[in-house]
Amino acid sequence: MKYQSTKTVAPRIPHQLFTEGASTRPQERTDRKAIRVLAVESDSQDADLLILGLRRHGYTAEQVRTGAEALQQYRKADLLLVDLDLPDLDGVELCRSIRAVCDVAIIVVTARDTELDRVLSLRAGADDYVVKPCSLTELTARIEAVMRRVRLQPFVPKDVIAVGSLHIDHRAREIQLDGRYIDVTRKEFDLLYLLASRPGAVFSRRQIMTQVWSDPRAKPGRTIDTHVSSLRSKLGSSRWITTVRGVGFRFGPS
Repeated sequence: MKYQSTKTVAPRIPHQLFTEGASTRPQERTDRKAIRVLAVESDSQDADLLILGLRRHGYTAEQVRTGAEALQQYRKADLLLVDLDLPDLDGVELCRSIRAVCDVAIIVVTARDTELDRVLSLRAGADDYVVKPCSLTELTARIEAVMRRVRLQPFVPKDVIAVGSLHIDHRAREIQLDGRYIDVTRKEFDLLYLLASRPGAVFSRRQIMTQVWSDPRAKPGRTIDTHVSSLRSKLGSSRWITTVRGVGFRFGPS
């Protein structure tokens, strides 16, 4: 069944992302101030309208225009509004990369209205999918619904990942193996932490380049292999990181 967004009484203005709906009660504004929204939107006009509307409805809202910026800022937000059409990275890939390491709430807000885009986005980790143009009233209702679900199952960041004798302290950015500290570079730490955050899950080379190097357009070449080889050498074994031929890497034995 084809998705149809809910119609509102307020008329839509051509090229306008959002229309106003019902007014917001003072208590709702107070509650919403605690929700930090990051809009990932490359269109300046759409971004300005979105941020202005969210702030008028009481949210703390900021915006970035690229996937790379989103990867640097997403940990500061409670919820992401992601457009699929970004200049450097497809929004589906961005959702997948963030969901691999974090349970932050994600709503896709896009002009794409196909079943395939909806399915891919939801499978990549999006909590909801909204087709624009849509009313701000509908969007805020969806934000509230998603945040209710998220708050029922709060995400607990993994400051320390412990697997056997290996301990990875994300806050201190330290690695210990059998009680001794392992000296690694910044990128080596980020790579190992990413893989260890989901033991057994396979990370593609593009995911790794996006998440660790914040550059989804770069060709991996030998960069990832060199860092993996170095980590294996420093950890004294290849069993910590397994190569999945033709795909990428996973943490743990094959």
